[in-house]
Amino acid sequence: MAQIEELEMDAHRAQLNSDLRRLVDKYRAIFGWDVPEVDEAFSERLIIESLRAALDDLEQQVVAAPRMTRHHFVQ
Repeated sequence: MAQIEELEMDAHRAQLNSDLRRLVDKYRAIFGWDVPEVDEAFSERLIIESLRAALDDLEQQVVAAPRMTRHHFVQ
């Protein structure tokens, strides 16, 4: 049986994919503004590689951070 977190992630996966696509488009546009004859396919690959590296960094930060339980958020 799937955990509640997995079910929630499944419910929001399409939105996450859409958000990532918009992020790639945002930075591709920046490349285009800065470099008029940009190779869009190459710039997209660079952007995706950078996003992967940033996600790897974020994952390491999350793994290193102390775990928070639900009761930490109750006021």
